[in-house]
Amino acid sequence: MRDLVADLVLPAGASMYVMSALETSRELIRHSSYRYEFATVAVPHALFAVEQVLAERLAPAEPLPLRVLIERAVGAGLVTPRLAAELDHGRLLRDRLAQGAASSAALHPLRAVELVRAVFDAVALLLLPPAGSGGGLDRLWAAHLDAPFPGGFRGVDIGGVDLVLLDADVAGLVQTAMSGGFDGDGDGEGEGDEGADRDGYGYGCGYGCGYGGGVARLWGRIADLDRVLPLLNEEYCVSYFTRLRAMAQIAAAPHVPSAT
Repeated sequence: MRDLVADLVLPAGASMYVMSALETSRELIRHSSYRYEFATVAVPHALFAVEQVLAERLAPAEPLPLRVLIERAVGAGLVTPRLAAELDHGRLLRDRLAQGAASSAALHPLRAVELVRAVFDAVALLLLPPAGSGGGLDRLWAAHLDAPFPGGFRGVDIGGVDLVLLDADVAGLVQTAMSGGFDGDGDGEGEGDEGADRDGYGYGCGYGCGYGGGVARLWGRIADLDRVLPLLNEEYCVSYFTRLRAMAQIAAAPHVPSAT
């Protein structure tokens, strides 16, 4: 179970209450191999954290139910519709547990990880500086450029994903997003070709980086990262690709991939 939660990294800047709730939910999943029910219980426990952060960020005049907080966060562009849907699945599970309509063994651990990951991602987004400041993504990007690619992982294919190409592709797409490349209506053909270079690998998506193709490709690469991260077992490599995923999530958050 340790591998399942390897990419659940506590977000910086959270209060002790939020950090405690997230860490406890992560540990519940980690120990669900000993007690299956722990995986299901982890989801409502994680919701304590996102409910607190939503209330702090939205600052409603009076306490609001989680369903309304989620709706308002989507309306304000603070979380993506995709994340909101996962948070709402967790909320519904919590309600069913409270009403006795579901048992504490309702979820498979893999599904519990998905719902808890949505909480971690939502909290990380909600703790970012206000839109327009760019501070969170800028800091991650600078740290990424300074970090060497994990030694021993060049040419390694994990879960059908080449790690060097994944790194270069995500970085190029993030760079395109930072320069406003997803805001136009063109197809983005050729954008990003002059991206930064890391050890001989150019950063730049090279094709499909416009609003339609680039956004869909970035969300696809986020899915690749979600598939790869639980399979990594080297600490620096996990940290490197966790940061890459955080950058991708922030860059993709304002956009919804085009329908295909």
